[in-house]
Amino acid sequence: MAYWLFKSEPDVFGWDDLVAKGEQGEEWDGVRNYQARNMMRSMAVGDLGLFYHSNVGKEAVGICQVIALAHPDSTAADPKWECVDIKAVRKLPRAVSLEEAKAEPRLAEMVLVNNTRLSVQPVSDAEWSVIMELSGDQG
Repeated sequence: MAYWLFKSEPDVFGWDDLVAKGEQGEEWDGVRNYQARNMMRSMAVGDLGLFYHSNVGKEAVGICQVIALAHPDSTAADPKWECVDIKAVRKLPRAVSLEEAKAEPRLAEMVLVNNTRLSVQPVSDAEWSVIMELSGDQG
């Protein structure tokens, strides 16, 4: 299993919106960055991700799961744009802010800390463990 981070603006589509989708989840559409698209192409069903509120809050708020492999993005006219489907798993006991991640030496190499603009990012096993620790999530 691999770990990822999915960024969304909470005033457009936030954690509560994903939770409301239930088991059917939601297509992670609208990504128009080749690097992020290629990461989604490498995802497997069952991979877990951090749901991150960007712009407003700037914090990881929940855990989501990939429930469908990469497929054409229904919002794109060009079939080169693909996305996965994700569903909410659980809310983190405590959100972990970007500021907190930047202050944590064990997260110094995390993509989020070094490239805050990328909307889909890989998270290493070690980084995932640190975020779970900081959030108080016992899994």
